[in-house]
Amino acid sequence: MNRLCLILPVFAVLAAGCATMPASQDRAVLRARDQVAPAMVHIRPVREVFRRGEREEVVVVGSGFIISPDGYVITNEHVAGERSTLVRCVLSDKEEIEAEVIGSDPFTDIALLKLKGKPGQTFPTVRLGDSSRLEAGQTVMALGSPHGLARSVSLGIVSVTDRYLGGSDQERAPYNNWIQTDAAINPGNSGGPLVNLRGEVIGVNARKLTGADNVGFAIPINIAREVVEDIKDNGRVERSWLGMTVQATTSITDNPDRLGVVIGSVDPYSPAAQSGIRPGDLILAVNGHPVHARFEEELPPVRKRLADLPVGETATLSLDRGGSMMDLEVVTLEKSEMRGEERALDAWGCTVTEVTPEIMARARLTERAGAFVSGTREGGMASNAGLGAGDIVLSVDGEPVRNLAHFLELHEEAVDSGRELVLMDVKRGALTRFVLLKQGGSAGAVAPGFDG
Repeated sequence: MNRLCLILPVFAVLAAGCATMPASQDRAVLRARDQVAPAMVHIRPVREVFRRGEREEVVVVGSGFIISPDGYVITNEHVAGERSTLVRCVLSDKEEIEAEVIGSDPFTDIALLKLKGKPGQTFPTVRLGDSSRLEAGQTVMALGSPHGLARSVSLGIVSVTDRYLGGSDQERAPYNNWIQTDAAINPGNSGGPLVNLRGEVIGVNARKLTGADNVGFAIPINIAREVVEDIKDNGRVERSWLGMTVQATTSITDNPDRLGVVIGSVDPYSPAAQSGIRPGDLILAVNGHPVHARFEEELPPVRKRLADLPVGETATLSLDRGGSMMDLEVVTLEKSEMRGEERALDAWGCTVTEVTPEIMARARLTERAGAFVSGTREGGMASNAGLGAGDIVLSVDGEPVRNLAHFLELHEEAVDSGRELVLMDVKRGALTRFVLLKQGGSAGAVAPGFDG
């Protein structure tokens, strides 16, 4: 009995604490919500989409938030990027305004919009925080329009401040780790703010883990702020490309004292290859600045340092090659978009895009020429002739294709001429072959391939 009497007051204190904590947190949540909600934007863009060899326009739903009184809005590139043909925004007071896409960056999934308000109109804004000061366990709110349900708020905590996502996610966002949160993030939340209890935006909601509950990811606001400033100043984000991939040192050794970053692969004909850089080399420094990544989550800052090198200028990489130290100079190229301008060829049933430097390097082309086939329509002339996604058309009826614009001219001339057969020289991987496209019919023929 005496022990029970000692324990009961403890439970009473805990119960009293639990009773007061939610009320205190409620007030903090409401204050933070009220600071951000007036600057929330529900976004309904019409996006140009190319799939299965055809061009389509689809209406998507997303979120955003206003960062300046003159109407600049941050959202995700996958919500309202430069392929959006019309962007309508609904403000917190339910006023609907058209917006212009100022610029976007697919490598961080950030887009900057500008509301087309009335002359002299000003807008409520959010306050941007500092994502570098985040801590796991910190309470946050995700605001947005999940599944089109505007003005929604979900509450959770920061699960991890620097989650690394590999695989295809690494290609889509190679320069930053993600804020992981258990605050509910669903389709439609994308582009909305992740907010701390001080009412500061510390992240941009971007995605959830497929097949999992309460595992969402946001882009750190420090990354978004840098991208937005570049877009405001230059209309785009300029980055360097060396044509190589990097890996953590744990990929080759368990020795924690091994410094540097491992070069995993080098694209042929890339600046890195031309400078003599080889797979297996260890980068120790970039222009004298030491770099190191023992674990995968340490790779994004290294990739960003390489991407931030001035385009077209010479950079010095300090390397460790099997214990031999050396400095190699490399002249950077500008990194292109993931995919260049894309066009649909309705007559042939395919979509094509320009050849980017990355495509050129991977296909081992000695010059940036040709047209890249991004998709084909089932049953269309191109598909029936054996043309497929990933092919590069090098010539049409014996005339070399200089670029996408030239290919479009050759296509138009072939269609207008009404000639029955069109012969194309096509490259896929290391092989080249002839493709014979039959216009006006349902069948085509593929000439025997040969090694190129």
